[in-house]
Amino acid sequence: MTKKNQHVVPHKDGWAVKGAGNEKATAIHQTQQSAITQARDIARNQGSEMLIHGTNGRIRERNTYGKDPYPPEG
Repeated sequence: MTKKNQHVVPHKDGWAVKGAGNEKATAIHQTQQSAITQARDIARNQGSEMLIHGTNGRIRERNTYGKDPYPPEG
């Protein structure tokens, strides 16, 4: 299984969880929180990143699970 970053994005029916590069959503949720929970579980399983988009489509938060390619300094 390849590690795909998981995106939580606005969808006409609520919020979608989409793997990076996928046209089709993995799942559709009524609430953003429910979509975040599923995306987090998938990202933890795959050791990938979860990116949460706001209603405007812009990334508002990102979390890395697994080995961070850009760890904080200090």
